[in-house]
Amino acid sequence: MPIQGFIFDLDGVITDTAEYHYRAWKRLADELGIPFTREENEALRGIPRRESLLLMLKGRSYPEDVLTELMERKNGYYLEFIREISPRDLLPGARELLQEIRAAGLKIALGSASKNAREVIERLGITDLFDAIADGYSVTRQKPAPDLFLHAARLLDLPPTACVVVEDAAAGVEAALAGGFYVVGIGPQERVGRAHLIIPSLSGIRLQDICRRLEQ
Repeated sequence: MPIQGFIFDLDGVITDTAEYHYRAWKRLADELGIPFTREENEALRGIPRRESLLLMLKGRSYPEDVLTELMERKNGYYLEFIREISPRDLLPGARELLQEIRAAGLKIALGSASKNAREVIERLGITDLFDAIADGYSVTRQKPAPDLFLHAARLLDLPPTACVVVEDAAAGVEAALAGGFYVVGIGPQERVGRAHLIIPSLSGIRLQDICRRLEQ
């Protein structure tokens, strides 16, 4: 089936909020007296907030109400930091590719596990380039389950086989493959190697190149 739509992950694909997440997790970890490094932050890429918290806690046990408070505290720090985000934080090639897809008459959805995805794309100034938004509030099961991308495809009124998912995380690639989507992986082979097409970034990437290489 010809490609009719694209579903983009947010962090690491359209913008890089990893530094803001790191600063928020690091601040919380420092308050709890838990060592937390940038390398450990990388391991949280594409993982929902609760699972990320449990990994950051490294086996330390807390009651559920405390876990909820810790997640809210971390998110508050993150929201404080992302107030700095602006259109200049778009990754190279992201706006150009989104505009090219839009001009070609194809549909575009956001497929991000982040519960702050709407605010981030508003601050980036690209909300008008999306036909639909699937975020951390949209489904119960997050990546690597395919639910988020399947929900995004339904919002676009397209079958998975007509959609390309653009992802930078191993969990996101697994989710897209499980849902029956074409997958473009951004990043190193060891992280996104199961994607149908692997690219280092969106810089210089054209729509026709993606379609041609995926439809071969």
